Formats: sequence, structure tokens, C-alpha cells
Amino acid sequence: MITRPLAITALALGALAASAVAQPVADPGPKFEKCYGVSMAGKNDCAAGPGTSCAGTSKMDYQGNSWKYVPAGTCTSINTPKGMGSLTPMKT
Repeated sequence: MITRPLAITALALGALAASAVAQPVADPGPKFEKCYGVSMAGKNDCAAGPGTSCAGTSKMDYQGNSWKYVPAGTCTSINTPKGMGSLTPMKT
């Protein structure tokens, strides 16, 4: 009798753990653009360079080779402690 609730709990925890794995972020369309060097550590949408896989894998704030989707036309006006956002990857 006790094993059924434990099995359900184990399945639920397994599903939560599986959903926590970094997944690619779907392209939101033409109203957004990829902006490099503006995301915080672990908050990038994708492309975080060598040693990382994709979304949520950047290792440092404002990492130049990771990007985040921003409203189209705003990227190069985003000011960070490391400079402005860029439409192309930057050296970290």
C-alpha cells in the first residue's frame, strides 16, 4: 500500500529533474533579436561557447559569446558594465 504513493512521488520528482535540463529556446519571431553579452550567468537563451551546451549554461555575467532574445532594435542600446550589447558574438 505504501509503495504506490512512493512510486508516484518518485515519478513526479523524476519529471521535475528531467525538465530542469537545459533546453534550446524557441525563436520568438521577427519582433526579437539575439543580443550577445547582455545575459546574466546561467540566464542566457543559447550559444554560450565552448564547454557549454545551450540555454542557461553561461558561466559569467555578460559573457560575450552567449546571447539572450531582446526586443528587435534594442540590443545595441543595452548598456552593461562590460559595454553595449552586440548583434554578433564578442570576446569574453
